[in-house]
Amino acid sequence: MPEKRDYYDILGVSKRATDEQLKIAFRKKALEYHPDRNKSKDAEEKFKEINEAYQILSDSEKRAKYDQFGHAGVTGAAGSAGFGGFGDIFDAFFGGSQSSSNKKASYRGADLEYPITLEFEESVFGGEKGITIEKLIKCDICKTINCSNCSGTGQIKRAQRTMFGQFTQVVNCQKCSGTGDSFDSGCQKCKGSGRYQDTKNIFVTIPQGIDDGMQIRLQGEGEPGFGTGQDGDLYIVVKVQEHNIFVRSGNNIEISIELNVPTLVLGGVIKIPTIQGEESLTIAPGTQSGQIFRLRGKGIVDVREQNKRGDELIKVFVKIPKKLTKEQREIYQKLRAISEDDTKKSVSDWVSRIKDRFS
Repeated sequence: MPEKRDYYDILGVSKRATDEQLKIAFRKKALEYHPDRNKSKDAEEKFKEINEAYQILSDSEKRAKYDQFGHAGVTGAAGSAGFGGFGDIFDAFFGGSQSSSNKKASYRGADLEYPITLEFEESVFGGEKGITIEKLIKCDICKTINCSNCSGTGQIKRAQRTMFGQFTQVVNCQKCSGTGDSFDSGCQKCKGSGRYQDTKNIFVTIPQGIDDGMQIRLQGEGEPGFGTGQDGDLYIVVKVQEHNIFVRSGNNIEISIELNVPTLVLGGVIKIPTIQGEESLTIAPGTQSGQIFRLRGKGIVDVREQNKRGDELIKVFVKIPKKLTKEQREIYQKLRAISEDDTKKSVSDWVSRIKDRFS
């Protein structure tokens, strides 16, 4: 590989050259060897070389490294200085790059959001739900034709005269936004825009276990793209209504129930509502108010792992009757009389422990 020439020599300046002297030298050399003006075989290579030298020397940090270490200090720093790739530096002096990608522009369609409200059971069991959205739709009547302004290329050439001569700049066509596409202006449906506002009926598949605040993505159901750009997506934002019995906590379901004193004291078997139907729950004798029972696998299916399911958690509370029948009152009075000695003994034991602690 041939050894690179000294950047200062390329621009024809001394190592003490100021920024303004560098700029003037670059303009002069770039104009001299620009391929649009200089048709010699080595003009393009020299133009690349001039551009690379100016990229390094016009940057104070890169210039310092070059002055200290030579080319080894700025390896790769100049980037791609090839013809048509010099970008911002040439644009700043001559009004734009001379190359054209000959590629039509394309734009992805906009994404849309649509909120839906689900009943608790719908979120738990999933299913299908129909929605109607208003969106832009591609016109199915008029056909795409070539843009009259750019002849379907998506680009136009724009001549610009500067103090260094006339240069040609290739830019995206403003009329078609660079897509090269146009539509029949006489179309009654889209008025020549290629898309029109309308409503669309969509069936949304609700997965089991979806939770409040989650989203369902429907690919390609957003607004149509431009050119060859893909259509946007539609995001269904889920709101789940509260249930009058069940409370969701992750994939678990929580419920609270009240039990009478005899059931908590003596124990028994009761019926518990679950999302899958009634289940039997055994209450052990001596169950305390506030105790929690767990029915495994009676919760909600995990929306991401459908083979997993949460549990149901049942919190029991004592139910104190506000009104008593004559028979009930007699029974409770007998129970109080029987339990009075136990209560007195418990209080006495508590007072004794307090005295012992401070004695």
